[in-house]
Amino acid sequence: MPRTLTARALGAGRSLAASLTPPIDVSATYMRDADNGYSSGHVYGRKDNASVQQAERQIADLEHAREALLFGSGMAAATTLFLAASPTHIVAPRHMYWGLHVWLAEAHRYGHEVTFADMADLDAIGRAIRPGRTGIVWIETPSNPLWTVTDIAAVAELAHRAGALVCVDSTAVTPVLTRPLDCGADIVMHSATKYLNGHSDVVAGALAASAPSGLWDRIAAIRDQHGTTPGPFDAWLLMRGLRTLDLRVREQSRSAATLAGRLAGHPALSAVLYPGLADHPGHAIAARQMSGGFGGMLSIRVRGGAAAAVKVAANVHLWRRATSFGGIESLIEHRSSIEGQGSPCPDDLLRLSVGLEDPDDLFGDLEQALAPGPPISSPPSVRWRPDP
Repeated sequence: MPRTLTARALGAGRSLAASLTPPIDVSATYMRDADNGYSSGHVYGRKDNASVQQAERQIADLEHAREALLFGSGMAAATTLFLAASPTHIVAPRHMYWGLHVWLAEAHRYGHEVTFADMADLDAIGRAIRPGRTGIVWIETPSNPLWTVTDIAAVAELAHRAGALVCVDSTAVTPVLTRPLDCGADIVMHSATKYLNGHSDVVAGALAASAPSGLWDRIAAIRDQHGTTPGPFDAWLLMRGLRTLDLRVREQSRSAATLAGRLAGHPALSAVLYPGLADHPGHAIAARQMSGGFGGMLSIRVRGGAAAAVKVAANVHLWRRATSFGGIESLIEHRSSIEGQGSPCPDDLLRLSVGLEDPDDLFGDLEQALAPGPPISSPPSVRWRPDP
């Protein structure tokens, strides 16, 4: 089970000292044997570091993958995949992580042609796929920051019938809630900066593959050649975070569901976007595809437009105004101002990453921030603050 796999961190107790906590291998190079061989299997730290490999094995086990590779960031992981692919036609979501959307919009520089489609509409995806020409169908589900849901199994059937591979950005839900490879995907991607690490102190990315392929071999080769492997300390911090992944994700999902339910219908909001709500367009697919919760991410749309949304973000005290998500502290972000010109993100939208604080305290902070009137000058009383 994921909870047991993550808690035991695979290698606990296996070092020479039988240490409970996995040790860090900081060596940049490894010794040859007298016969000039490398019986240890390690040659050079750029691709052979033991701490990196241990984190990779753990992610592979969690995703039911044959193999996983770590990268210096989620963007490094995703772009390496596209750089490794021969020039092809790519189908990608119209709504997705904006940084990768911007990169894909310029992917013609690498010989690719990209069609952006509504990944919540199977008919639209079917029209976008070109049999014999489309090589990759990229899915992000739920998509950031609108949290639309894509039916991975249905898209995989369409793509495979046309000869295309399916790659899924599963950053927002992690293998605790969804295993895309079990749904028919070929490769799964994570920005490990987010939930996999969970403590906002690592920038890393990961790819995991269901089976060997020429594309996977080229991905590994490019990672080695470009030197985009993370350092051993980052890999160790990632392993530390993975040990509590199951507990964190399930608790954050429960809190997010609580907040979404309490915010739905709030007079200051025009919409609450969360796959766990029964009226969410993708709720039925999410309920079938996700197990154990609907994730710790939601977005709210504030009546009054961008100015009103920014004012709400300015008026919170427990929520932290910062980009990224998936950490133990709750974050709030006016997403369109981060994405900039050309972004399809509504300018009245605030993205919420629910952390591990008490959901009643988080709701109370949002409620006072959404109230009409000027910002308050001191934090509201919260139950976790000790009496003076």
